[in-house]
Amino acid sequence: MNLLMTAPCLLGVEGLVSDELKMMGAQNVRAENARVFFEGDETILARANIWSRFSERILIVLDRFNAVTFEELFQGVKCLPWSEFIGSRDTFPVKGFSINSVLHSVPDCQKIIKKAVVESLKEDYGITWFEETGPVHQIQFSIMNDEVCVMLDTSGASLHKRGYRPASNDAPIRETLAAAMCSLSKLRHYHTLYDPCCGSGTILIEGAMLANNIAPGINRNFDVDRWGFIGESIWMSERERCHDLIKTDTDFCAMGSDVDQNAIDLTMMNAKRAKVDKFFRLETKDIKSFSPSTEKGTLITNPPYGERMLDIKEAEKIYRTMGEKFVSKYGWSYGIISPDEEFEKCFGRKADKRRKLYNGNIKCQYYMFFK
Repeated sequence: MNLLMTAPCLLGVEGLVSDELKMMGAQNVRAENARVFFEGDETILARANIWSRFSERILIVLDRFNAVTFEELFQGVKCLPWSEFIGSRDTFPVKGFSINSVLHSVPDCQKIIKKAVVESLKEDYGITWFEETGPVHQIQFSIMNDEVCVMLDTSGASLHKRGYRPASNDAPIRETLAAAMCSLSKLRHYHTLYDPCCGSGTILIEGAMLANNIAPGINRNFDVDRWGFIGESIWMSERERCHDLIKTDTDFCAMGSDVDQNAIDLTMMNAKRAKVDKFFRLETKDIKSFSPSTEKGTLITNPPYGERMLDIKEAEKIYRTMGEKFVSKYGWSYGIISPDEEFEKCFGRKADKRRKLYNGNIKCQYYMFFK
């Protein structure tokens, strides 16, 4: 079965999501703001959930249509093939959002969509009551400029929840964003990755997984597992493929430090859960004492800043220290994410490249220095 799907993502990483989906074999890949549409069969659906480093979730798109009245919304949803996905006992909650549209009341849209799905399933199953005790089929909708997009969420928990970070420090970076930063810094399997503000270790762990080609969803399950929609043989084949594609003989090393010993302990715990701890070398150290032990290195970090943990003056002091310690020299690159528009001024030099990214709802710049 050929399916239309979409991969919501953080603003700024749509290009990375598009590239990885093409590499997976997805067809007709096209990016929009904070989401990428693509087509493929059940194998691509399973593969995208297991392999996507940068997407937040994978959704099946049932239809896109225009609606400016509740009747148009109702009829547009009711005619969709719900019984092909949702069983007579399955659970099907509805959630979504509306932007710049006539149908702006999200609670009313939720009720209309739920009612339309119920009416459709009533006709197909010949029953009047749905107990909703079976597997969850989360229905999602978006209404933007009066265009309705109706979807089924196949992932369940967001794909950034890899499963290795049940606990984290005060201001963790999202796993998908950390992976994006590693990719933008062109991290390779023969690199030494440094993070002198490692926190709970997310950048180092995502770097280790990327460099060694470890699928981010290799150790987790997805809602679509429980639907019976994708054959068990497909899941088995895709998971075997994951293990076959892991690089087993690399020179990669993750060098992490942090002023807080608790952060170091947490990083190692999370690295063990992700099964990448063999690549890690950690120490408790202030960034003022940063002195790399290798001739070449790729440094990627998410320093504490005003909106997260420190006041602005303290954060800018750290930026100045970074400028002194992160010396421009052959074989080295530095990637630093910050929301502070004055970062380069404090750091002491202009970035060779910068990329707008979002850390949660905070608009940031990813400053890259490699010359």
